[in-house]
Amino acid sequence: MDIRQIRHFIGVAEELHFGRAAERLGMTQPPLSQSIQALEAELGLRLFERTRRSVALTPVAREWLPHARRVLEEASALPQIAQRLSRGEIGTVRLSFISFVSYSFLPLLVRRFKERYPEVELVLREATSDVQISELLEGELDAGVIIAPPRGNLPSPLRYLPIEREALVVAVPEEWIASGRVSPLGGRLRFGALRDLPVILFPRHSAPALHDLVTRFYAQHSAAPVAGQEAVQMQTIINLVSSGLGIAFVPGTMRNLTRPGVAYFRLAERQPEIEIGLAFRDPGAGAALRHLAALTAEMFPARPG
Repeated sequence: MDIRQIRHFIGVAEELHFGRAAERLGMTQPPLSQSIQALEAELGLRLFERTRRSVALTPVAREWLPHARRVLEEASALPQIAQRLSRGEIGTVRLSFISFVSYSFLPLLVRRFKERYPEVELVLREATSDVQISELLEGELDAGVIIAPPRGNLPSPLRYLPIEREALVVAVPEEWIASGRVSPLGGRLRFGALRDLPVILFPRHSAPALHDLVTRFYAQHSAAPVAGQEAVQMQTIINLVSSGLGIAFVPGTMRNLTRPGVAYFRLAERQPEIEIGLAFRDPGAGAALRHLAALTAEMFPARPG
């Protein structure tokens, strides 16, 4: 069965006359009759009751006609759909993101994209940077908002666009402030006040850049983090801080996540910074994905340093 046969069936079903249907379809009657006979043979049933004076739809054909019309309409729309897909006006982009960007720029990026491309489906899912890179390489993901790997190195064929740099702040249990275990000065904490406190760390395999940034900060002060709990999700880390299990170095935007029992402080020393960016597959990116990358570059132009 092909679209041509479906078109022939609809023509005869609507005209209920092979001659008029053939004229409407721009063909002669014998090939039309042969096409209908071949269709009936393939289906194994009769579509028309024929006499010398009339043509009538069988009960099955009457119920099949709306389905045939829908298939023909969808087939007729295929060229336009292909053109719109090629222009990125419709389509799907699978976008993953690290959890904490949902508290900063991600909602604005999503809103701007949907304003420009309302018919593109943006499928959002939270995942750690390591998972995103693996899924990008396997083709299970189109783009990901990740913590930049060291020196921005990503395996081919991935591309990377920087979005922003963010300083780390220290999340501290409020009860430690009240008890005097931690004593901030002028709203900041000196490293000496943190040196011997347990640290809740992000696992290195999930975000080596973030893990190494914290351990390198300690090494620069001739110290090493006092091992505490590890957690993958930033929200979980904050909850562990709230429970008094340790301090944590987290992106400054996490201050937007208010949790009872947690206080955030800037460091008195130079604050370590992480870079966040968009990773995506290239070449082979669809037009809708290219639109997302272009919008990201437009909204977050690269800054020196």
